[in-house]
Parts: sequence; structure tokens; C-alpha cells
Amino acid sequence: MKKKYQKLVLSIVLDAIGFIPFIDLFWAPVSAYIMSKLYKGKKGKVAAVISFVEEAVPFLDFIPTFTLMWIYTYVIESEEV
Repeated sequence: MKKKYQKLVLSIVLDAIGFIPFIDLFWAPVSAYIMSKLYKGKKGKVAAVISFVEEAVPFLDFIPTFTLMWIYTYVIESEEV
């Protein structure tokens, strides 16, 4: 349970880093790599691609991709089980 909320805090921090202007070219591949390591399997790979595109395309930085992935994993997906 504790690890789940540590991942939430980390996700918020990583999304905040993504809001920093002018680091997009550096941050896009780094965020994709981190996303693929935080969330394993097919959903992690899909999220990594989305994270890369979101960071690489100008003016999409406001989307909190890591936090949305956490919500999908621990709130939405866990309710289906």
C-alpha cells in the first residue's frame, strides 16, 4: 500500500518536471524510459509512447501523463477486478 502512494508522489514530481519550459527535447525520451520502468508490460509501453509524444509536441506539456497513468492503474483498473 505504501509503495502505491510513493509512486503517486513520484508521478506528480515527474509531471512537474515536464512542465519546465525548454527541456522537452531532453525530457521526452527520459520520461518515456521512466514510464516504461514504472509500469511494466503492454500498458507501460503504451504509456511510454504517449508520454514521449506528450512531451515532444509543443503545448501538450500541461497533460499530467504520469499521474493519469497512476490513476488508471490504481483507481480505474483496480475497480474492475
